[in-house]
Amino acid sequence: MAELIALEVITPQRVLFKEQVEALVIPGVEGRLGILPRHAPMVALLRPGVLTYRQGGQLHKVAVSGGFCEVSDDRAVILADAAERAADIDVLRARRAKERALRRLRSRDRRIDHARARAALERALARLKAAGVED
Repeated sequence: MAELIALEVITPQRVLFKEQVEALVIPGVEGRLGILPRHAPMVALLRPGVLTYRQGGQLHKVAVSGGFCEVSDDRAVILADAAERAADIDVLRARRAKERALRRLRSRDRRIDHARARAALERALARLKAAGVED
């Protein structure tokens, strides 16, 4: 029997899922991090992006909008600000969020918070990428 990692994805609103997985890749602020069974204990800061995991030989995707990952004892806990499975993503809504963020970033209005608009754009792009939409 193959070694597995217990993966939990938790948001402030709910536990998105608890699964036994073969491997996962997280979007860390310093780059993508691969995690296999017997990984050394660590804590990593997440950036908005796509968390991927392999289960039963199939690849699954989850959009995360930042947070933390803790790995220890063949267990990975993702504490995400928000997370959404690829199949649950409303692509039209994500595209509208992307366009809204781009409009704000192009605006010359000094009242626009550009850091917040960039963060919104990153979240929208992560959701579209997780959904498999090439935008």
